[in-house]
Amino acid sequence: MRDYTGLGVAMVTPFTNSREVDYPALKKLTQHLITSSTDYLVVQGTTAETATLTNTEKQKVLETIVETNNGKLPVVLGMGGNNTHGLIDEAKNTKVDGVDAFLTVSPYYNKPTQEGIYQHFKTFSESTDKDIIAYNVPGRTGSNMLADTTL
Repeated sequence: MRDYTGLGVAMVTPFTNSREVDYPALKKLTQHLITSSTDYLVVQGTTAETATLTNTEKQKVLETIVETNNGKLPVVLGMGGNNTHGLIDEAKNTKVDGVDAFLTVSPYYNKPTQEGIYQHFKTFSESTDKDIIAYNVPGRTGSNMLADTTL
């Protein structure tokens, strides 16, 4: 697994006044982060208004960032859900060329046990060759992923 230490910037998704994704502004933002002190890019986390994007927009946003980045920085793609197999299907149906890792949240809403959380991440990690970064946000998921579970 790659070392994802340092400054990982959770990228926003810029929009035009007509509420369309502003792809030129997204390219400019990506270029700015590449030339700054950023160590890796975090794409489509909750900061990126991901819940409001269509699947087509999500793919085009990812492709725009990956193309602009051109391998300069590691790219971490936010992708999560409370349906483990649905998450696996989403990951398999997304073009992830140029993505180094998935940032994936602990299952939300279901309030799984620690064993359930472990099995979720284990099953997802077995479905991909990408690195997995487990994202623990108990205030949003309704459950806390304990340190013992991650170990």
